[in-house]
Amino acid sequence: MGKTTVFAGDFLKLILNATAIADLADNDATSPLTALFVSLHTADPGVGGSQNTNEISYTGYARVSVARTAGGWTVVGNVVSPTAAITFGQMTAGAGGTATFAGIGTLVSGAGKLMWSGTLTPNIVVINGVTPVIPTTSTITET
Repeated sequence: MGKTTVFAGDFLKLILNATAIADLADNDATSPLTALFVSLHTADPGVGGSQNTNEISYTGYARVSVARTAGGWTVVGNVVSPTAAITFGQMTAGAGGTATFAGIGTLVSGAGKLMWSGTLTPNIVVINGVTPVIPTTSTITET
């Protein structure tokens, strides 16, 4: 059974914008996350994966912090996109590889909770001198 478009949008706003769902769910009042962290992956992290499952590795790479606000994520109906382009560090050394998936999780590093992952289209080939960017036209559709 799927969610309605309205509830899917409410759910996205709760998680990504820290907006309460009236009479149902509130953002953590004592120590809420103020940001989520976007990662790049060279293969599907899978439904059982964490933020570091198949995560790309190169000198200059770090997960990118995105605010849990409308300034970080734009939610329209049941579709979300980054409000600004998500720009990763430039590769200066290391193995690099092809980023085929992106993820959104809870920790800046380590095996954090991966909440969403999806295919990057087009894939990003990361070699020396490349600065990977996820544009604002990238979307996640909650169904």
